[in-house]
Amino acid sequence: MSIETASDCGTSRRAANIVVSADGLGKRYRVAKARQRDDTLRDQIDVSLRSAAYGVRRLLAPGSVDPSEDPATTIWALRDANFEVERGEVVGIIGRNGAGKSTLLKLLARITEPSEGRALIQGRVGSLLEVGTGFHPELSGRENILLNGAILGMRRTEIIDRFEEIVEFSGVGEFLEMPVKRYSSGMRMRLAFSVAAHLETDVLLIDEVLAVGDIAFQSKCMGKMEDVSRAGRTVLFVSHNMASISNLCPRTMYVDGGRIVRDGDTGDVLTQYIADAGLRAATDLDRREDRQGDQSIRFSALELVNGLGEVVSQIISGEDATFRLHLVLDEPLPKNAVYVGLSIRGRHDEKLIEMATEYTGFTGPAELQHSSVVECRVPRLPLAPGRYYINLYSAAQGSVADWVAHAHVLDVVEGDFFGSGRLPPDHGGRILVPHAWHLLG
Repeated sequence: MSIETASDCGTSRRAANIVVSADGLGKRYRVAKARQRDDTLRDQIDVSLRSAAYGVRRLLAPGSVDPSEDPATTIWALRDANFEVERGEVVGIIGRNGAGKSTLLKLLARITEPSEGRALIQGRVGSLLEVGTGFHPELSGRENILLNGAILGMRRTEIIDRFEEIVEFSGVGEFLEMPVKRYSSGMRMRLAFSVAAHLETDVLLIDEVLAVGDIAFQSKCMGKMEDVSRAGRTVLFVSHNMASISNLCPRTMYVDGGRIVRDGDTGDVLTQYIADAGLRAATDLDRREDRQGDQSIRFSALELVNGLGEVVSQIISGEDATFRLHLVLDEPLPKNAVYVGLSIRGRHDEKLIEMATEYTGFTGPAELQHSSVVECRVPRLPLAPGRYYINLYSAAQGSVADWVAHAHVLDVVEGDFFGSGRLPPDHGGRILVPHAWHLLG
């Protein structure tokens, strides 16, 4: 007979309350020149045979390199993830594109199998990892609600009890009998979220899909996730929206380079994430490797130019500003086949301003050459003093060419924006708008 101390009892209760855990969890993908396949039976047999051959070679020639560990042919999307999540916790997961966030959720949802370690989840799991995940395109919205509930292991009576609430929340009632393949991406997302949030799952896994919906529906989703957490259900939420993470998640995990680099209080984790963004932005743009796209159009440099035409490190609030982008192209392209954009992000990585050629078009020559310079000019930069970050994006003929997060630091210093010698306090809004007040009596 064993006797538990008070601390033992507390430990036992905590262990019983853990619904999600990962122990040394990792996922490795093979890199192939023509295509990447790692999960088919043929590929698994191939990997097993090569690993067995390596075992023989190692006996004969110690020091041989395991082909499955060769960095030239494999990449670790996630490695050595260790964490526990208790029942009712809402945990945010943040990190740059390609950091391993989505891979982590796919492993937890059993969409893909781990290459090492293990993950355990207690109870039913609802996942919303891509728009319309788990929907059959030929079935109607009604049939897909029933199908998703059955996949989650729910009885038909349980699904029927919540059916009207799901439909009302999604706002797709008039299209309920239409095949899902005819839904817009926004409609599929609304229905998918409604199903995942309203059916009785113990753990809800949500990737960055809420960005597809409109502002009003995003607000509804945030409110619903708060209701879900108050009901004692567990939520793991991947997002690039730091404001949503801050408002919804008391705890956050920061994933970078396939590893969980920090796990704790959301405020502390966001502080480190923003500090790391500053370090990345200070790196020469042409040497940045944490970028996405086929690189057919590549950003090589970004310069800030003030109203006098001078390249500067700071812009005065309310001063004319020009963002000068240096591009390197694989081949000359007509300007109507090229898309270039930049966004200015705030202190919590929230998007404040987006500017793109898609909205206003290019002026100037009809074609971009191998080395081209494009400028985005902003009269009277409408930003309060502070530090901001610039994300860059380019596309060629509809395909992503280059995407760099936190490509540059934008420091805005005080200026007499309103002509009154006064600016909003530091806790005020970040966007400054010309305005005037009039007394009418």
